[in-house]
Amino acid sequence: MSAAGSESSVDHRDAGEVKVDGRGLPLWLLLELTYKCPLKCSWCNNPLDFDRYQDELTTAEWAGVLRQGRRLGSLQLGFSGGEPVLRRDLEELVGEANQLGYYTNLITSGMGLNPTRLAALQRAGLKQIQLSLQACDAELNNRLVGVDAYAQKIAAARAIKAQGFPMVLNIPVSRYNIDQTPELLALAEELGVEYVEFANLQYYNWALLNRSDLLPTREQIARAEAAVAEARARLGRRMTIYFVITDYYDTRPKACMKGWGNIHLTIGPDGAALPCQEARVIKGLEFPNVREHDLGWIWHESPVFKKFRGEEWMREPCRSCDERGHDYGGCRCQAFLLTGDAANTDPVCSRSPHHHIVEEAVMAAMVERPQQRLIMRQRGLNLA
Repeated sequence: MSAAGSESSVDHRDAGEVKVDGRGLPLWLLLELTYKCPLKCSWCNNPLDFDRYQDELTTAEWAGVLRQGRRLGSLQLGFSGGEPVLRRDLEELVGEANQLGYYTNLITSGMGLNPTRLAALQRAGLKQIQLSLQACDAELNNRLVGVDAYAQKIAAARAIKAQGFPMVLNIPVSRYNIDQTPELLALAEELGVEYVEFANLQYYNWALLNRSDLLPTREQIARAEAAVAEARARLGRRMTIYFVITDYYDTRPKACMKGWGNIHLTIGPDGAALPCQEARVIKGLEFPNVREHDLGWIWHESPVFKKFRGEEWMREPCRSCDERGHDYGGCRCQAFLLTGDAANTDPVCSRSPHHHIVEEAVMAAMVERPQQRLIMRQRGLNLA
C-alpha cells in the first residue's frame, strides 16, 4: 500500500505544528511484513522489483526485531506491507509487541480483514488501524487499485468501527480522486472515523512512473483545501483532518522522516534495515540486515544510517541555510531520483539549483492527456 499512508508521512502544518525530539532514538518503528498485496495501485511505495524479495523474516525473527527495537527506545509501531493481513502470524506479532509496550498500528488496505480477524487482533492488543480508501464510489476505487475492492474496504471500515478501534482513513490523493474531497469527507463522517488523512502522493517508485498522470493541478488542490477547511470548521473536534499537499507545489521540502536516521526505522520483509520506506531507490547504498546485525549496531554504528544523519553531509545551499535544522535538506530519496545524487538539495526547494526539474514536472503534468494510461503494480513487469 502507499507510503502516503504511514503515520510518519503526516504533514501537521495544517493542524498545528508538531515538533518531535527523538533524542537520537528510533521512536517510530515500521515493519513491512510482506510485499505481497492483492491490490495493483499505480502509486505503490514498494520497490519496482518487489517480487525479488521473497525470503521474508520468520515469526521468530520478527519477534527478535521487536525486542531489539524496544531496547533501542522505539515506542510507536506500524505493521505495514504490502498487505500485512496476509501474514498468518500477524496476531502473534501484535501480541508480542503489545507485551513489550509498543503502541501498535495496523496499516492496511482492508483486503482480507473481517470481524473474526479484527476480534483476534483486538485480543492481541492492537491499538489503532489505518485503512486506505481511494474513492467514494466503487467504479473509480476499483479502477485505481486494479481489482474489485470497494465493497470489501467499506465493509472493513464498518467492522473496524463496530469493534471499537480508533481509525485513520487514509486517502492517497491524485488528480483522479481529489475532486471527490467533499464526498469523501461526508463518507468518513458517516463511518464515524476519528482521523482522515488526505495524503497527496509523494512521487517515488510506482508513483514516479505515473507522475504525469497522477499529479493534481493547482486548481484541484485549492478546491480540495477549501473543502477541508469547511469541514474542519463544521466538525470541530469530532474528526481530525490532515491535508498533506505534495511538495511539488511547495517552495520548501518537507522534513522527511524528521531527518535521516533521526527518529524513524523501517525493516523490510527480507530484514533490510532502512532509514525510510523508500531508501532502496538510492543506488550504491548497502543496507544492513537484521539477520546479520543487531538493531543497536545498525542504528548507532552502520555507515548507511550515519551517511545523511545530522548536517555534516550537507552541501550548499543547505549547508549555510538557516532552515537546515527544520527541513534537514529535504528527502534524500527524492534528491537521488530527480538529480542522480542523494547528497544534493531536494529539488523541491526553490533554493536548489535543480528546482527547475520540479517546475518542469509540474508543467508536464498539466498537459491534457487521455486517462487510463497508468502503469499498475504487478510482478515481473519489464520497465526497461
